[in-house]
Amino acid sequence: MKNKKYILFDLDGTLTDSKEGIFRCFLHAFDTLGIPRPDDKTMRSFLGPPLTESFKRVIGDDERAAEGVRIYRERYSTVGLFENHPYEGIKELLEALRGRGYVLAVATSKPEPFSRRILERFGLIGYFDTVTGCGLDGSLDTKAEVIAETLRRLGVKDKSEAVMVGDRKHDILGAREAGLECIGAGWGFAEPGELEENGACCIAQTVKELEDIFA
Repeated sequence: MKNKKYILFDLDGTLTDSKEGIFRCFLHAFDTLGIPRPDDKTMRSFLGPPLTESFKRVIGDDERAAEGVRIYRERYSTVGLFENHPYEGIKELLEALRGRGYVLAVATSKPEPFSRRILERFGLIGYFDTVTGCGLDGSLDTKAEVIAETLRRLGVKDKSEAVMVGDRKHDILGAREAGLECIGAGWGFAEPGELEENGACCIAQTVKELEDIFA
């Protein structure tokens, strides 16, 4: 990765382990709407995709899915976003990459205001030149759109100088659509084989392995 200058990071499952808060907020929404709780496999599938997409898969009806998103975010904005913690070694990774001259950014499907609050809470926001997330108004609702907006904010002219780091197929596929390669974060939420099958350019099984890729 010697030719790279810009590194875009996913948030959930890549920088922080947010599973507890996400699951609790989904269950709260399903219980409130009177929808049976999904099985464990379905719950795991919610880790990564845009929120509206996940609710539509379970609920189907657009109006009810939108209500599910509202209920989820109501709890998440006050409680759920802090049921979360950075993965071990993340702060040291970001420190090392900045020290080597890389420009870092966050490109996440999580709403941007929530993403910023999480990064501020854990003392990570200062490592990033920009933090891009979906809009609470429904804008930037695909991973490819989030990545493209991140590149625009960074002023990237040559996409070959940028790479995405993420833990789910949505990161890989969104990066490809936006014209980037994606490194798989093997410590995150991916199912076995998911990163390989969807075309990650390489996979770091640990945070330290990721640091070594950019050495």
